Amino acid sequence: MSSINLTDSIASNAKPVTSNDDTLPYKTITYHGAGDEYVEIDGRKYLRHELMQAFGGTFNPGLAPYPKHQFANASALGLAGFSTTTFVLGLYYSGAMGITIPNVVVSMCIFYGGLVQTLAGVWELAIGNTFAGTVFTSYGTFWISFGAIFIKAFGIQAAYAEEPEQFGNAVGFFLIGWGLYTFMNILVVMKATLGFVSLLVTLDVAFFLLAAGNMNGNATVTKVGGIMATISACCGFWNMFAGISTPTNSYFTPPVFLIPQYEPGKKKANK
Repeated sequence: MSSINLTDSIASNAKPVTSNDDTLPYKTITYHGAGDEYVEIDGRKYLRHELMQAFGGTFNPGLAPYPKHQFANASALGLAGFSTTTFVLGLYYSGAMGITIPNVVVSMCIFYGGLVQTLAGVWELAIGNTFAGTVFTSYGTFWISFGAIFIKAFGIQAAYAEEPEQFGNAVGFFLIGWGLYTFMNILVVMKATLGFVSLLVTLDVAFFLLAAGNMNGNATVTKVGGIMATISACCGFWNMFAGISTPTNSYFTPPVFLIPQYEPGKKKANK
């Protein structure tokens, strides 16, 4: 059985392309137009640039096939919940406007960044987007658990009342764990888009900086970590907007920059 990569097929201008691999979400790909600007996948017609745009908007580092059921793009919702909550938390940690009390962002951690993002992840799992489902449910539960730290009813901070330095170290360990998880996500998107990579790299740096700031009490390190979180949120906003903007509803659709793929096998073959 042969496997066909949609990106390679578009680049090669082959038409039509047929796959006999039952594991792939599509069977035939046909190109139309003077410059092959239209791609028809199993009878559904797309503009080639819109199909590439889906990489950012659907949070799927690879082919983003049309869903089998008429479900909305839950990734846009998940990215919105992540980005908005991260943006507010980043401003808090960066010391914007001198705010030192985190209570407002806690509400976002529980509901928008937590509950809504988790639901978006479950929805993505239902339509077969394993990556987005795993990412959104994971970061959704991160926000809920992070918010719980600052809620008195959970008694998390109270447990460290007699050993406050342990609380900072414990929060640091918590953030380091999420930094390691985020690093694994970076490895998965290295063949996707610049928006993907920028979002996760800046988020990963923010996790480790905030972990260091909590563990050593260095306000400068914490502030830089908050700035990196804010930048990550802006990258998330960019990807989210790519998922909801189309030429029919917006005068501006953000460009998607694909990461050049290094394929040593092909270079050897050319030699």
